[in-house]
Amino acid sequence: MKSLPQISEAEFEVMKIIWKHAPISTNEITDKLTQTTKWSPKTIQTLIKRLVTKGALSYEKQSRVFVYTPLIEEKEYIGQESRSFLKRFYDGNITAMVSAYMEDDKLSESEIDTLRTLLSKGTKNGRD
Repeated sequence: MKSLPQISEAEFEVMKIIWKHAPISTNEITDKLTQTTKWSPKTIQTLIKRLVTKGALSYEKQSRVFVYTPLIEEKEYIGQESRSFLKRFYDGNITAMVSAYMEDDKLSESEIDTLRTLLSKGTKNGRD
């Protein structure tokens, strides 16, 4: 498994827009983020440049516009972050994590039903 770049919370917000709309121009990214954040266009451009430097994005100049494409997949990045969180806070023990959420009433009945369904599918696919 390749190591993915460390991405800050702000950079992650930029990546979510790019994952959803790629390929996407600087202006389009800026338009979308100024609707949901209080960031200035200059701040957004700085975040984009950091993501390029970190190897999370590639870009192509199309006439006078830069168009960005992710170099890492959203699912892959979120999976890495989830594993890191699990390892850091629960010693890699997913049962301990789910128990903690259940004890603190952080899981709704609907979420518990969804987990049951997922676990059922996992055991049917040969997982124990």
